[in-house]
Amino acid sequence: MILSSIEWAKYFNTLELTLDTIRDVKLYQNKKGYRFSVDALLLYSFVHLRRTGRIADLGAGSGIIGILLARKYPEAHLTLVEVQSSLARLAEKNCIMNHLEDRIEVVSHDIRTIKSSQLKNNSYDLVVSNPPFRRQKTGLISPTDEKAIARHEIKLSLQDLISAAFYLLRDKGRFCIIYHPSRLVELIDSLKKKQMEPKRLQFVHSNLNTEAKMVLIEAVKEGKAEMKIEKPLYIYNEDGAYRDEMKELCRAY
Repeated sequence: MILSSIEWAKYFNTLELTLDTIRDVKLYQNKKGYRFSVDALLLYSFVHLRRTGRIADLGAGSGIIGILLARKYPEAHLTLVEVQSSLARLAEKNCIMNHLEDRIEVVSHDIRTIKSSQLKNNSYDLVVSNPPFRRQKTGLISPTDEKAIARHEIKLSLQDLISAAFYLLRDKGRFCIIYHPSRLVELIDSLKKKQMEPKRLQFVHSNLNTEAKMVLIEAVKEGKAEMKIEKPLYIYNEDGAYRDEMKELCRAY
């Protein structure tokens, strides 16, 4: 428990929050801070577990991916790791609001030092992450700390993330990540150097006439060298409306 009920009430009153609903999940978000995007929903949808067990979300934000996965896999137990205490507090509140506090634990910890945390190594079946993918000195950095840390590699590099995922996963455990395609070569190279073998890949496009805007990858710890390229996913029709598969994914959002 990050905050007691009294501490949470005091903290809650200092924030400007919105209460949003996505796929029957209620979620508090900071109106002026980091807010989840469609990337989180794409990553959630990309996950296909053969068995339920222990799941970790590295860089969990306000908890949307973990909460959706807890609903999708009702026997799983999840750990949400978030370095920013403000977001970790929101994630904890959102888990309680969705009656999942008995299956989801929120840990406020720096992923770069995961080995010094309470999390056990070689114990997770799945690790997911929607990490920052912009290098520190590229593009405009938001003046809002929540947004800046979520978007730029200020407190987490790709290599640090993969090392943490490797540490947590059991042998043959799976790591699912959404990332920018401009760094795909670096991502695959970094995974393979850590004995994390890419097994599935899917490109995400805004529409049929655009280049890929994101890429989804599933890697297996100590897996064999083979990879399936799935059909690309297109978000919008030519008229700018969501395609049918995206309407279903984003219902009530």
